[in-house]
Amino acid sequence: MKYTESLIQRVKNIALVAHDNKKNDLIEWAQWNKHVLQRHNIFATGTTGRLMEAELEMTITKFQSGPLGGDQQIGSHITEGKIDFLIFFWDPLEPQPHDPDVKALLRIALVWNIPTACNRATADFLISSVLMDRPYRRLIPDYQIRINQNLQN
Repeated sequence: MKYTESLIQRVKNIALVAHDNKKNDLIEWAQWNKHVLQRHNIFATGTTGRLMEAELEMTITKFQSGPLGGDQQIGSHITEGKIDFLIFFWDPLEPQPHDPDVKALLRIALVWNIPTACNRATADFLISSVLMDRPYRRLIPDYQIRINQNLQN
């Protein structure tokens, strides 16, 4: 497979998302990592963003609530190269009315090779990485060859 490179700058654009049952977990995690998060640009879906902004005393770019299209807005920003990093505390035991949107967001993050954490342990490993404060050359798979092959078949 061919790849293109995209530079993730030292200051990351980080999206924070949490299902209702995980919002408190994400807020607690963010408070614990406030000193790191303050060095980056933070984006969040509606309710999560409002809660985080109040707790962390920092400006957060807020999208719509997840069920109202916030997950899709973040996905769009990923495809446009405007989100570098996704922390999404989702609840695997609670059915979500917008589950297709959640799966689409996670798929987009995978397609665009975005560092993604879906639980606290992974978020801890990612945010404590030496790469958090350095530029990083992210490789993006070039799917166009595969798409063209599928069109020919």
